[in-house]
Amino acid sequence: MPESPEVDTDKLREAIDEEIEKEGGGLLRGIALTTAVLAALAAIASLQAGATVNEALVLKTEATRLQAEASDQWAFYQAKGIKAAVANASAEQWRALGKPVPPALTEHADKETHDQQDIRKVAETKEHERDVKSTEADELLERHHKFASAVALFQVAIALGAVAALTRLRPVWIGSILLGLAGLVLSVLQWIH
Repeated sequence: MPESPEVDTDKLREAIDEEIEKEGGGLLRGIALTTAVLAALAAIASLQAGATVNEALVLKTEATRLQAEASDQWAFYQAKGIKAAVANASAEQWRALGKPVPPALTEHADKETHDQQDIRKVAETKEHERDVKSTEADELLERHHKFASAVALFQVAIALGAVAALTRLRPVWIGSILLGLAGLVLSVLQWIH
């Protein structure tokens, strides 16, 4: 039987493995690089999400303090109104008896009514400040939710990057990149805001 040509299969196998390694290595490097960038972006978006929620909590606390102060002012307003009503009722008793109303009583009723008007202005100012702080906090909470959504997109993109690295499937890596870009767009829109 004639001898068949000898083919060095070991060298052929090494050459094939080397080509696969070159191709797969480049893909893995690309996946590793994009995953590292996505992780950095996720960290930044996470810090922004934390910062906005903390700022919102401070503003909500400030709004609550202002509401308490406004409530105190309204209680003071009501007390002044009661004092003025009592002084006016006393003045009516003097008039009913046909006697002149003591000037101190009239002055006291007028002073309580005047004080009441000043207190009303303070209470309304506090309520306005409360509303401004609360609205600003609500806007920050909305931004927080969007940053948190961006973080979630980055995390899913990172997970897909890991799957792409394990399976060496380029379409999975592209999906990872697309999700990462969506997270980046969402983050940038919040930073611009």
